[in-house]
Amino acid sequence: MAVTGTPTPTPAGRRERTGWYLYDWANSAFSTTVITVFLGPFLTSVTEQAAGCAIDADDCDAAVHPLGITIAAGSYFPYLVSLSVLLTVVVLPIMGAITDRAPRKKPLLAGAAFLGAAATVAMVFVTGERYLLGGALFLIANIAFGASIVVYHSFLPQLTGPDDRDRVSSLGWGIGYLGGGILLLLNLIAVTTLSQHDNPQRTLDLARYAIVSAGIWWAGFTLLPLLWLREHPGAHSSNTRGNVLTDGFRQLRHTLTALRAYPLTLAFLGAYLIYNDGIQTIISLASQFGTEELHLDQSTLIITILIVQFLAFGGALLLGALARRIGARNTILISLALWLAVVTAAFWLPARAPVPFMLLGAGIGLVMGGSQALSRSLFSQLIPHGREGEYYGFYEISDKGTSWLGPLFFGLIFQLTGSYRLGIISLIIFFVTGAALLALVPLRRAITAAGNTPPKLI
Repeated sequence: MAVTGTPTPTPAGRRERTGWYLYDWANSAFSTTVITVFLGPFLTSVTEQAAGCAIDADDCDAAVHPLGITIAAGSYFPYLVSLSVLLTVVVLPIMGAITDRAPRKKPLLAGAAFLGAAATVAMVFVTGERYLLGGALFLIANIAFGASIVVYHSFLPQLTGPDDRDRVSSLGWGIGYLGGGILLLLNLIAVTTLSQHDNPQRTLDLARYAIVSAGIWWAGFTLLPLLWLREHPGAHSSNTRGNVLTDGFRQLRHTLTALRAYPLTLAFLGAYLIYNDGIQTIISLASQFGTEELHLDQSTLIITILIVQFLAFGGALLLGALARRIGARNTILISLALWLAVVTAAFWLPARAPVPFMLLGAGIGLVMGGSQALSRSLFSQLIPHGREGEYYGFYEISDKGTSWLGPLFFGLIFQLTGSYRLGIISLIIFFVTGAALLALVPLRRAITAAGNTPPKLI
């Protein structure tokens, strides 16, 4: 029998909502300090050393040969990002199905978060030419990060009703940007005061320790959500026939079949996967673009990302407020138009000019948080009740640094042309296509078809 309206969640108190917000505070250290700033340049430098280039070389045309495959040193990290997504395509939907089958969600959140944090801390051993170790640890950390986010997102529909979900999602995302920004600020102070211009190896060591600090931050602050969140078992948790893992695989097969019954939800998800691919490519490869193409130093990159982080807090709240006036979809479409302006401006940025790069970062900060937070809350309206984990498993495949087509294009274009600028400008297609598809989805009908009650504004 079809569900006639969104079930009213048990009211969540301020303590529980704060606990939910704080997991974004905890994990944003990984997405900001590791993915956005340090890991790309760090792992590229380690790879270039393995290829026989000097640490401080401005250009490196040499290649490495993992598993006998010839890869340009500058393409190694973008290819790793793409590989991690190919793996998450399998892992994250299964994690979502298991989440809905498990009687308790918090142990799943803890296991994924602590595994990812441990792999991040283990980056301390990536020294010399150990680029393969660094790549393996990144794959583990990034997949575990995505798995933890699947569980984290699945709490959102139980925390608040449909009319207040945009506000809660935006506030959580904004608090995450603050947490990531504070740790990045501490790392900026360390890099600025301890680095030596005539000692590039010391700068590389500082980058490695900054990555390690993100793993420690992630693990430490995860303890608070584990204490304050209540358990919200999925609708299928009481019907487990065997163990949670095997039932998760069975439920995944059922979800893949059931998705055909919600074509409009699937249409929204397709639009999101495309435009978010562009967003995540910019986030994950911006520091590599700044280092390798614009020849900016590490301090400039960190200051720019700090600008992004702290403006993103205000931007998330600003776009959240705008969504309450004109609806989430219209607000997302406005943000995608602004992303187009960002990509175009990035193509024309002059090399060795910090100020234009920082101004571009300010523009990114104003649109980044809101476009992601509103996409998350809008998708929560399109999920059948009790299947939050399953559907967020598919959603998370292209979220927070796990996009794949954008980095793949970026890496291929660099390998063919040697130009990071052409890689950046190619991302226009993701924003144009994603926005067009989103505009065509009849969202009110999609929400009703999923068995939920539409909010007053969409």
